[in-house]
Amino acid sequence: MNSRSLLVFLGLSALAPFASRVVAKETSDLEPPEKRRAIVEVAQRITRPPEAEPLPADLAQPFSPPGFDQPDPEELRAIAAANAKAAAAGAAAGARPGAAAGQAAGPSGDREILDSLAARLVPSGTIMLNGAPLLIIGKNRFEIGAHFTVTYNNQDYELELSSIDRTTFTLRYQSEEITRPIKPGKSQ
Repeated sequence: MNSRSLLVFLGLSALAPFASRVVAKETSDLEPPEKRRAIVEVAQRITRPPEAEPLPADLAQPFSPPGFDQPDPEELRAIAAANAKAAAAGAAAGARPGAAAGQAAGPSGDREILDSLAARLVPSGTIMLNGAPLLIIGKNRFEIGAHFTVTYNNQDYELELSSIDRTTFTLRYQSEEITRPIKPGKSQ
């Protein structure tokens, strides 16, 4: 035998185990159609919702009773009593004219307005930028002389930042000024 035929013989003998796999019929992982049909019928029967019997017409509906969207008479009486009590307290305390019944009397003078607004402004600190101090309130930075608008009780007020020290800042509203401490991380 020559070397060429020996190489062919060795090559074929090496491929023999693979050839048997190629020639053999592969078996499927799926069940035969008859067996699958029975399983599908059971699955369809189980997943089909049962037909509901019609409900009697006079049955009360628990999820949407008639008049559910109407206010409760007891709540209306409680609201009226609270409004009357607030109106009486406002009259006794001398509420400002034009205030709605049940609404707390707001600040009446410039000083009271400035006190209320300044108490709501909580700066987180100061920084120096190009030699000028900036007051940081939330994500905003304000320099001395900056005018900004603050909304309180649905009314806009324009404040001016008149000075910034290392531990305090001063706000101006019309003719009034107030100096507040800078307390980073604390509400005032």
